Parts: sequence; structure tokens; C-alpha cells
Amino acid sequence: MGEGVLLRADPRALLVDLHVIDLLDILLVAGVVWAALRWLRVRARHVLFGLVVLGGSTILARQLGLQLTAWVLQGFFVLAVVVVVIVFQDDLRRIFEQIGRWGFRPPTRRAPPQLVETLVRTVAQLAGARRGALLVFPGSDPLERHLEGGVFLDARVSEPLLLSLFDPHSPGHDGAVLLRGEGVLRFGIHLPLSTDRSQLGSVGTRHAAALGLAERSDALCVVVSEERGVISVAHEGRLRQLAGPEPLADELRSFLGSRRSVAGRRQSPLRRLASHWPEAAQAMGVAVVLWLVFVPGSTLTRVTRTAAIQVDNLPPGWVLEEVDPGEIEVTISGRRRDVYLSAPDDLEVRVDALLAQLGRRTFEISADQVHHSGRGDVIDVQPSTVKLSLRREEAETDS
Repeated sequence: MGEGVLLRADPRALLVDLHVIDLLDILLVAGVVWAALRWLRVRARHVLFGLVVLGGSTILARQLGLQLTAWVLQGFFVLAVVVVVIVFQDDLRRIFEQIGRWGFRPPTRRAPPQLVETLVRTVAQLAGARRGALLVFPGSDPLERHLEGGVFLDARVSEPLLLSLFDPHSPGHDGAVLLRGEGVLRFGIHLPLSTDRSQLGSVGTRHAAALGLAERSDALCVVVSEERGVISVAHEGRLRQLAGPEPLADELRSFLGSRRSVAGRRQSPLRRLASHWPEAAQAMGVAVVLWLVFVPGSTLTRVTRTAAIQVDNLPPGWVLEEVDPGEIEVTISGRRRDVYLSAPDDLEVRVDALLAQLGRRTFEISADQVHHSGRGDVIDVQPSTVKLSLRREEAETDS
């Protein structure tokens, strides 16, 4: 039966062709998927994995021959893609903006020590007085489409200025203040609100606004709670409460690129990977599945499986006593993903016994008589003949 006997639908055969270049291929794809997950932030990331599950279910249903299920899932998948493009157009735009700026990094920010001290001292004073505040420090992502309202100021950062902007009697104290470098660019700004209740819990609108902007950009948002006087930061889709002014100083030095930072913003690739290991594991899983489907899954292979004999059109008055042999070996050739995803239980060989009434007992088996749910081609059957043992019903009645 040739090589087909050696491959009996063992999924481990998909890893036979794994080489060093394939490992590199998987790592590169995982890196691209990981970067996409980081860019898409929190909301779009969940939607992306929903699309992956829906698309994978569609492919699986098609491979298993579930035509109606595959048709319905395909319709949902197309509709979901259109909805995602409309709802997350800002996130997709950010991805293309990031790709367009690849290699054109902005100059490293250097925050003067007195600036960080001024900011920390001001925020600590606001927290002690339980006066709500929201400060936004932009990163490399454009923010304009996320900002609404506000008053342009373009003034130098100072403690009296910030305290006056967040004074309860100030008309813009409920909004956010946008800072860049040593300047205050705008105040009284409204930010998009987050709906991530798992992180927000019972906090107020300022925290929802800070997290909402952190989900859509790489900006750093500093929040002071009006009710509890607690300092929090929102960055890269995460909202964290700080223990006091000193952790805030470390956060600002890190984000603003100061040489005094203990843990600089520009971490090494390994440290960034370790700090975001769930996304890295998800990206590696997606890359491995894609490799299995499109690389070894696309190569041709031969698989030999056992098929049962089904006898049809038995002449009237005859009883089937035995089929010799009762099973035969069928060799199927096709792409690995098609062969291994087909259901082995659906494989059967049909024998037309109509000519048994003329005395025929031995029947040839051809590839056309093999029925299976997969997309491979039947190239061999062994043995190629089966023998039917029959007897007349009349003989049993006369006896």
C-alpha cells in the first residue's frame, strides 16, 4: 500500500517538516500579531479574537462538510468585519499611522528635573485638598481626534497656574489639562469615556476619561480623585492607583524620558515581552495555528484509513451472511489540513450487489465506490475485491 500505510491520520505528522527557518517564520508572525494587539488596545483586542474564533469556526465547519453551518458563520463573519471596520476605524487608522511613522521616531524627550518636581508637588497638593484633577501627557500618537472642547492656552507650566486651572470655581476645572514639554497647551478638555467596568469599578468620570484616552492612544493620564484624594495613572489601556507622590515622580520620569528614571520608558524587547506575557502567549498561539494551517497544512500527503463495507441493492430473496473482508484499507491523497480535518467515521465503501442474482459473488472495488466527507482524492484501495456469501431465504423457510 506504499507510504500511505505509514501515515494513519496522526496529527504529529504536521510537525515533521519543522525546521529552524520555520521557527523564525513563526516568531516573526507572532511579533506582528503581538504588535497589532498592543496597538489595538483593550476593546479592539477582544473583538479581534472574536473574529479569529468566528473565522476558525467557519473554516472548521467547511472542512467537516457542515455546509449550512459554514454558510451561516461565513455570513456572520463578513458582517462582523464590516462592523469592526466602522466601529474601530480610529484604532485601524492608528495602526497605519504607526506603520507610516516606523523609522521616524520623535527625538527623545528630556524632562528637566524641576518640571517633574513641580508637577509632583502640584498633584500632591491637589490630592491633599481633595480637588479633582486630570492631566494628559501625549506620547507619539495623535490625540486631536480624541479631544473635544477646551480652551487653548499655550502657557509655561507652573504650580500656581495648575492650581488655578483646577480650582472648583474655574469654569474648566472638570475637564482635562493637556501638557507637552514645559507648556500647558489646553485646558477644560473632554476625553472619551471607557466602558471597562472591571478596571473602573466605582471610580468617577475622571478615571473613565483617563482610561478611555489610554485605551485609544499611548498618552499618560494622571488622575486625582476628588472624593478620596488618591492619585492614579492610566497608560496603555491600564488604570493603576499609586501609593503617593514618589511613585508618581517615577512614572513621570519614566514616561518623559528623564535619565534619572529607574525604569526608563524605552524598555528592552525582552522586558517588554515579559511585562506583557499574556499578549505574547496569545500572539504565539495565533502564529502557530496559522503556520500549521498554511505551511505544512498546504503540502500534499497520503493517509491510509480503514473503511467499512456497505452492501446495497441486495436482490430480493437473498440474505447476506458474510463479507470477506469486512473492512478494506483506503489511501487518500490531499492537503494535510483537508485530510486531517475530515471525519474518519464518515469513510465507507459501497458495494452494489444487484448482479448477485446472476451468480456473481466477487466484486471489484474502485475509487468511485468510496464515500468520504473530506476533500482528498482516493488513490488506492486494498484489497481491490470483496467476496459476498449469500443464501436464499426460501431454503431457510423450507427447512
